[in-house]
Amino acid sequence: MSNKPSNTKFFSQIVELLQSARKKVVQTVNQTMVTTYFEIGRKIVEEEQGGKKRADYGKKVIKELSKVLTDEFGKGFSERNIEQMRQFYLVYSKPQTLSADFKIAQTLSAESEDAISETLSRNFNLSWSHYLKLMRIDDENERKFYEIEAYKNNWSVRELQRQFDTALYTRLVLSRNKEKVKELSEKGLVFNKPKDAIKDPYILEFIGLPEHSSYSESDLENELINKLEDFLLELGNGFTFVARQKRISFDDKHFRIDLVFYNRILKCFVLIDLKIGEIKHQDLGQMQMYVNYYDREVRLEDENKTIGIVLCKDKSESVVEYTLPKNNEQIFASKYQTVLPSKEELKRLINERES
Repeated sequence: MSNKPSNTKFFSQIVELLQSARKKVVQTVNQTMVTTYFEIGRKIVEEEQGGKKRADYGKKVIKELSKVLTDEFGKGFSERNIEQMRQFYLVYSKPQTLSADFKIAQTLSAESEDAISETLSRNFNLSWSHYLKLMRIDDENERKFYEIEAYKNNWSVRELQRQFDTALYTRLVLSRNKEKVKELSEKGLVFNKPKDAIKDPYILEFIGLPEHSSYSESDLENELINKLEDFLLELGNGFTFVARQKRISFDDKHFRIDLVFYNRILKCFVLIDLKIGEIKHQDLGQMQMYVNYYDREVRLEDENKTIGIVLCKDKSESVVEYTLPKNNEQIFASKYQTVLPSKEELKRLINERES
């Protein structure tokens, strides 16, 4: 006897209804967030224009506003993020005009020019992550083109980046066979599902929802990070747990540091990243970026430079690499050796994972 439900069509309709509703919720949150950030940017610019010394006054306004909003709402309102809101207003408050080249490219679209103009109104239709990418495109016509295409074709941020990296706009403007170029460009589209979009850090910050480490971890990584966290805390030697899957953001890019500790003996942060597979030079470069970020944005003047540790399981059994801060002060070298776990201990830890 078949176990297949008899009301398959009915169930499918309900599923589609819920999926559509979730998509609308995400779209509503995105539109509200982007419009709010546009308005914040507008108010900042207006406040700056009222200041006597605009440059200095503007920096002061952003700094003080960052503190007020962070105290009130938590993450998401760093000086850098607020400056991006200001820049967003400056870029998108300009009158919308279409150049001849842009109109040529738009003949590929089935939409009328009136519909395109409506899309480019201040009813922003893309996510904040999309606009962070778009407003870094200097050419106004190119920026509008990608905005329209991203909206029409439901491009994810990753797909928008891919199309930009392949110079779609330039190729369409220059190519005689524009239909063929467009057809090739659309292969391999990546669409965001509502459940993926709601994990967007900007949405989570805007609506006040917490981030969860499970958003960005595989089961194996999670198991190993659990083990590593327990190991260092049991080891003692001054380790204090600070954060897990700690997110840091640059423009529209997000990075997560697997584990962040503070060592009271060394008086410094210890960052740990776990890589499943063979270690690559990009992994060390990424850790160096994390270390630089903590040294410049988090470390206090009386604290020592941040330590970065990259753990990796590769095809030659185990590799453990330390990426110490540049110009490391050698006076602390002996303390590193006695306080931090040895390479042998770390190798044993990642080799003894449970199956």
